[in-house]
Amino acid sequence: MFRVLLILLFVIAAHGAEVRYDCMQFVQAGLANDPQLIETKAGTEIKKIKIDALKAEAILPTFSISMMVGPAPGLKETVDDWGDTVDTYDFSKMGPFWGVEGKFIQPLNLGQYRSGKKALEADLQQKTFEVENKSHQKDVELQTYYFNYLLALEMKRLAADAQKRVDQAYEQMEEALDNDDESVSQMDLLNLKAKMHTVKEGVTDAELGMRRVQLAIRFSLQLQEEDVFVAEDTCLSPRTEPLPTLEEVKSFTATYHPELRQLNAGLRARRLQMDLAESKLAPEFFVMGQFEYVKSWAGNRTAMSKNAFAQDAVNKLSGLVGVGLRYRLNFWSNWQKYREARADYRGLTLKENYAIDGLVARAEEQYYQVLAAKEKMESLKESLRASEGILKGAAMQYDLDKSKTGDLVSAYTQNVTLQKDYYFAVCKYNVEFANLISRMGWSLQDFYTIYMDK
Repeated sequence: MFRVLLILLFVIAAHGAEVRYDCMQFVQAGLANDPQLIETKAGTEIKKIKIDALKAEAILPTFSISMMVGPAPGLKETVDDWGDTVDTYDFSKMGPFWGVEGKFIQPLNLGQYRSGKKALEADLQQKTFEVENKSHQKDVELQTYYFNYLLALEMKRLAADAQKRVDQAYEQMEEALDNDDESVSQMDLLNLKAKMHTVKEGVTDAELGMRRVQLAIRFSLQLQEEDVFVAEDTCLSPRTEPLPTLEEVKSFTATYHPELRQLNAGLRARRLQMDLAESKLAPEFFVMGQFEYVKSWAGNRTAMSKNAFAQDAVNKLSGLVGVGLRYRLNFWSNWQKYREARADYRGLTLKENYAIDGLVARAEEQYYQVLAAKEKMESLKESLRASEGILKGAAMQYDLDKSKTGDLVSAYTQNVTLQKDYYFAVCKYNVEFANLISRMGWSLQDFYTIYMDK
């Protein structure tokens, strides 16, 4: 029993885990694991760090302290040239000393801090909307992978079925020629051989398409080497979500598109940055304090010098505090930064005038592309039904008259080509629909929660 379990474990390990998702699950997993999107999201953390750095620079106090110990000379009384008794250093009687010095500066840049903080927060919001917009683009890319995977499955099935049928027909014709069947000629066999390269090309293209889409899926989901992706859907079919009306597309685009919210946040950030650059042209105020304390235990001290706060030539206790004013000498550099901030703000203001119209126009154009893709898909479906009727008729005629091989091959080739074109049209419609959702400013999840559940 143990050996059987061990063998099963080895088989499972060899084949790897099966990752099975439907379209929504696949998109959510891709958004959570795609390394490029994770890298983009990391940019928001840098913006948050800049806000903390501004707080440390503009409003928090700076404090420095230094200490030192060492030998100090003693003191002795001497008479100077004027007959006065003074204390002088006595290096014959050394002793230890300890000193400490500290400085602190408290900026009073509250206005700059508030303007800078608001500007950085608006910049962070702008970055957040930029990430959201890139996430929507990745959303479309992941849906494209999913539908291309289903398309590759359909192409593999179609190619395998075509290969099987052509091989059967080839064997039947060879057998008929060997039996000297007058209804089959050598020309019919050669004609069939000439058609076989098309089928083989289809098989090769289907295998190549599956390998390419599997590589893209593996990268987006960050799958292990032994993991295998399998779609929950077993066939490629048109999307069943209702198509919004043109008026809804325009309204939703103007309301929800992240590029518009990113532009508004950018305008606010540029305006605040301009205010911040303007405020830096003014002088800066600060409160500054300093203290110094030195105590020596050198020889020949008087009784008063034993006081911890006694002052003489070596012992010191001093300090100061006051309000300072600092004016930056690089005025023209700050003036240039102000001009740059003002130019950026005016440029975004001009962009605001046409941003909504441009995004709505793009969404409207995509809406028409979806309609065109849907019409082409439905037209091909009707043609495919007619082709299936032609194929059935050709098969019945072939059963009655084996000399109708050419008509049967032609009908089957037409049917296979239409099946291929139909599945490509279905895939294109599904992807164009995903692009429409993105152009409206939504992810697939947003579309279901906002539009489908309304």
